[in-house]
Amino acid sequence: MNTKELDIHNIPDHIAIIMDGNGRWAKQKGLPRIAGHREGINSVRDITKTCGEIGVKYLTLYTFSTENWNRPKKEVNALMSLLLSTIKIEVKDLHKNNVKFSTIGDLSFLPKNTENGLKEGMDLTKNNTGLNLILALNYGSRQEIIDSVINIVNKVQLGDIDSSHIDEALFSSFLYTKNYPDPDLLIRTSGELRISNFLLWQCAYTEIYLTNTYWPSFREEELYKAIIDYQNRERRYGKIS
Repeated sequence: MNTKELDIHNIPDHIAIIMDGNGRWAKQKGLPRIAGHREGINSVRDITKTCGEIGVKYLTLYTFSTENWNRPKKEVNALMSLLLSTIKIEVKDLHKNNVKFSTIGDLSFLPKNTENGLKEGMDLTKNNTGLNLILALNYGSRQEIIDSVINIVNKVQLGDIDSSHIDEALFSSFLYTKNYPDPDLLIRTSGELRISNFLLWQCAYTEIYLTNTYWPSFREEELYKAIIDYQNRERRYGKIS
């Protein structure tokens, strides 16, 4: 890939990624599924580093969905253990590189030591001013929308909000992502053709890039391909050219 094709003046502010294909990558190589998840961490490290270097401001990674609890218990436990060990190892480098680490989703369902490890990482990096790395953990967009509706209804009943003032901006301010802009570019790896309950409200006008590459093989060159494809599109938001 010739990186000169990349227009450094038209880098998406916010990239969201559905990291899919870890298990299939492992199966293809005759390895256990957890090996795919471990190799996927190397992709996370590489993509985070590249995004920071080229000026991406927000990187949201779909790490563990509300539906992922339905996977075999052994795999879920291994994922939680891997998540905790990874955070403990990686957060120092994130901090050193001025990355601000945060999460969206309900962490209270995670094992306590994993939840505590995540919160320690967020606390350590909270004042950093570089790339915002956001992990979607125990996240489901439909539940996020339901939670927002319930909170708004409660505010209306208390008289804190006039129902006639409810608009897109107000609704967005009740989402888990209230502190972040909507994604400019959504990438899904592994050839699947669906959004899988990820940032449904936020992706209304997001450019979508699909690749057959499994997540453990998705590195800097693949990211450049996605961004160059994005840069060759015209974002009209329902208008005409």
